[in-house]
Amino acid sequence: MSKNQYLTAAHEHGIATITMNRPEVYNAFNDGLTYELQGALKAAKKDKEVRVIVITGSGKAFSSGQDLKDHAAHEGRPFSESLHKRYNPIIKSLRKIPKPVICRLNGVAAGAGCSLALACDIILAAEEAILIEVFVNIGLVLDSGSSYFLPRVLGYNRAFEISTMGTKVTANQALDWGMVNAVVPLEELDQLVKKYTDYYVQAPTKAIGMMKRMLNKSYGSSLKEVLQFEAYYQDKAGATKDHKEGVTAFSEKRSPQFKGS
Repeated sequence: MSKNQYLTAAHEHGIATITMNRPEVYNAFNDGLTYELQGALKAAKKDKEVRVIVITGSGKAFSSGQDLKDHAAHEGRPFSESLHKRYNPIIKSLRKIPKPVICRLNGVAAGAGCSLALACDIILAAEEAILIEVFVNIGLVLDSGSSYFLPRVLGYNRAFEISTMGTKVTANQALDWGMVNAVVPLEELDQLVKKYTDYYVQAPTKAIGMMKRMLNKSYGSSLKEVLQFEAYYQDKAGATKDHKEGVTAFSEKRSPQFKGS
């Protein structure tokens, strides 16, 4: 367990669990939390023992977004400065980490908290969870990647409505719309997360990391470019120890024992 003021980061059995820990303000982002989150993600990326990452919030919320009182304490600081130094590095890190990142969506995810959830690879939500883009309520625009993720998941029209009306999206509605992967009662959320982490901690991590890069690149690529990516990464995947183990296990009619190498 690493020492932080605003979050906890525990690494155990190949799983890194990062828990935002400002429950008294629904895990709203102040400067300290955003920088600690950057550091925790870097540490999880570098740790060769970590094969899957879980991000969640303590208490009733996932994250209510920017702490407006904290922002007011930095009067005169441009919004763009906060985005470039605090939020954007987090979102980019989540998409570039060559390991699966699971969002344990335990409660409300608002504003930048919603963006954080959407940037994860898998979103597992409690029935009580809500996704809401609250920027319009204070006369601001989407940030932290929401204007990238929303239309890709929902299409333009629904993304426009949610963004401009600050519509609350319940967990079950989000499931229907493809915004989250699964929804269960809160008391069953940890069991669901464990089901996913149990899988990913035994999966071929390098191949999954490559597929993550490929899927992210596909958004802005032509078919020709995607086919080139596939050929390039297939050579790289074919050179891994996990590929050799997979072929051997198939020949021996047993389950593969992937080591993430």
